[in-house]
Amino acid sequence: MTRQQISNTADTGRWHLPDRVTVDGATVAAGVFGDGPPVVLVHGTPSSSYLWRAVIPRLAEQNTVYVWDLPGYGDSPAVPGEPVAIRTHARVLARLVEHWGLDRPVLVGHDIGAATVLRAHLVEGVPVRRIALLDAAVLSPWVTPVAQHMQRNLDVYRTMPTHIFQRIIEAHLDTATRRRLPSSVAEAYLGPFAGATGQQRYLDQVHYFDERDTAEVVEELGTVKVPVQIVWGADDEWLNRSFADDLASRIPGARTTFVPEAGHFLTEDEPDLVAQALADFLTQ
Repeated sequence: MTRQQISNTADTGRWHLPDRVTVDGATVAAGVFGDGPPVVLVHGTPSSSYLWRAVIPRLAEQNTVYVWDLPGYGDSPAVPGEPVAIRTHARVLARLVEHWGLDRPVLVGHDIGAATVLRAHLVEGVPVRRIALLDAAVLSPWVTPVAQHMQRNLDVYRTMPTHIFQRIIEAHLDTATRRRLPSSVAEAYLGPFAGATGQQRYLDQVHYFDERDTAEVVEELGTVKVPVQIVWGADDEWLNRSFADDLASRIPGARTTFVPEAGHFLTEDEPDLVAQALADFLTQ
């Protein structure tokens, strides 16, 4: 795998994962940074590996950091014939860990990436050293009211004029952070959903939000035996801090860190605090 220069992570206009890895029918965009024990970062929705760009340099100081785009997100196409769903992401993650030859990596997941991480460990059987969960979409109801409305009215949203749909997802992205995103950063998040093709891609993702994919995970949370760190934006408007408290109560020994002045996309609001919290957890 090509080892990407860490300096690229600071340049929002140049974010690019250089590798394409094919496992079990899925071809994903991926990149590797740094050197040391393996850490795999898994983004959520509606985002991509771009979410981690400001966190990677700190973690790569002492770890080998593997980053990838979920199938159907970022630069990774959907798996042919399979749903753009957590169950698919978890299976692909399990195969990636095998492909990379990782021995008990640390898995770090944000949003549905957290559910992907847990499902990979608890359902797919991936051995891990530690798990970190950021603003995790695991406990029901994690499908937000906005997404629920889209699911109930998919035909309306699929046939909506593209410029109107774009305004809707722009407004939704505005609620993902406590601070307003710089225009270049907002454009990076919204770019994959531009135009008619992007509109359908966004709705394909929403269509497959399925809390049945996390039901098996929730049933097994009490069996987790590795250290777990929960990191949560204290001002998350999508999944409020009560979800963090509930999740921690279900995982033996789990610890919780609330990041002040941070929303659901906490790596945008407070990247340094998030990076430090994760770095501290990795060295405990």
